[in-house]
Amino acid sequence: MFEKILIANRGEIALRVHRACREMGIRTVAIHSEADADAMHVRLADESVCVGPPPAGKSYLNIPQIIAACEITGAQAVHPGYGFLSENARFAEIVEAHGIAFIGPTAEHIRLMGDKIAAKKAVKDAGIPVVPGSDGGITDIDEAKKLADEIGYPVLVKAASGGGGRGMKVAKDAASFREAVETASAEALAAFGDGAVYLEKYLGQPRHIEIQILADQHGNVVHLGERDCSLQRRHQKILEEAPSPALTPEARAKIGAITRDAVAAIGYRGVGTIEYLYENGEFYFIEMNTRLQVEHPVTEAITRIDLVREQIRVANGEELGFTQDDIKFNGWAIECRINAEDPATFAPSPGKVTDFHAPGGLGVRLDSALYAGYAIPPYYDSLIGKLIVHGRTREETLLRLRRALEEMVVGGIKTTTPLFLELLEEPAFVSGDYHIRWLESWLAERNTAN
Repeated sequence: MFEKILIANRGEIALRVHRACREMGIRTVAIHSEADADAMHVRLADESVCVGPPPAGKSYLNIPQIIAACEITGAQAVHPGYGFLSENARFAEIVEAHGIAFIGPTAEHIRLMGDKIAAKKAVKDAGIPVVPGSDGGITDIDEAKKLADEIGYPVLVKAASGGGGRGMKVAKDAASFREAVETASAEALAAFGDGAVYLEKYLGQPRHIEIQILADQHGNVVHLGERDCSLQRRHQKILEEAPSPALTPEARAKIGAITRDAVAAIGYRGVGTIEYLYENGEFYFIEMNTRLQVEHPVTEAITRIDLVREQIRVANGEELGFTQDDIKFNGWAIECRINAEDPATFAPSPGKVTDFHAPGGLGVRLDSALYAGYAIPPYYDSLIGKLIVHGRTREETLLRLRRALEEMVVGGIKTTTPLFLELLEEPAFVSGDYHIRWLESWLAERNTAN
């Protein structure tokens, strides 16, 4: 097993990886920007290296500095967490070219799944259902319009590279098609350096369902059930739960098996997530994330499998210690993403944390790097913590979530905690009857009423 791992990330995920390493007897190296010198992941790691000034491009995305940190400290492996360089194929290649293990999939799989067009073809060939649309990028807008007419409006124009909702436009009818393509392409070029776009059928009120998979380097693959990530604002998830209140046991088993077999067919290694839209009993592939997901703790709660530990074991060449038949799903789990934002306007709220109290008790977990006196820098993502609750049933889990949210204290800044307490009063959420566009409609109604 590795003796020392460098964690190429910051915040709660860096702390999450550190904890798994320490429980495995592995020493850790934290990297940090000048703005994060007093961060909790830096305080707790065995060693730390400053890799640059506050902007991420000069620190957490600075590949030469990160490689130098590995060489200075003698780190044998790099865990990229999520975000930053976690899905950068070139980074994975450079890490391994220096004789350092990359705790993630191969660069080839990162590159394949990072190209949405190539990914769609690869998973379709492996047996995964896909949304009706173009087989490749749009090269002739008139030919693309003919396809859109055949698919039926509305259609979705999507960037071939990147994600997060950028480079994504809806053409409601034939008259708006050309403008949607041109706008999406321009956005994609500006955001990702690649203006290629493709077409998909626009689904009205689907759920966002994703399947967690885990594969070793010896051909063993398991799925760890689904997560429902349908509560979204501007294509960004804010709450996730497992299992999904929308799926039957039969649907769950069927899509789990299809996903597992497809991942095995492409020879994938490590953790990964296949994301689907689900509507009228049908699943449609969206994309594959070749990294640990922000919402991985809800899967850990219902399976009792430490996904970061398994990532490290797989990267070390070990076989999975269990089969699909060994995996049992226990109860229900919900995760709230706590952001340093105004809960009404979603404006960022960086600043000094004057008071901090983490909720506790049975079935409550808070993944956060906050502490009283910590100054949240304005340079990075506003996620400051993830509140995860687990119960025997969804009803019990919702009650536990309310109690935990009421206990949580973060003073000195604004957070999105009140938003989740509001959601717990909404019948549609409490009953599980929501879809990927429900939250934005609810927020619009709330803001109009206020």
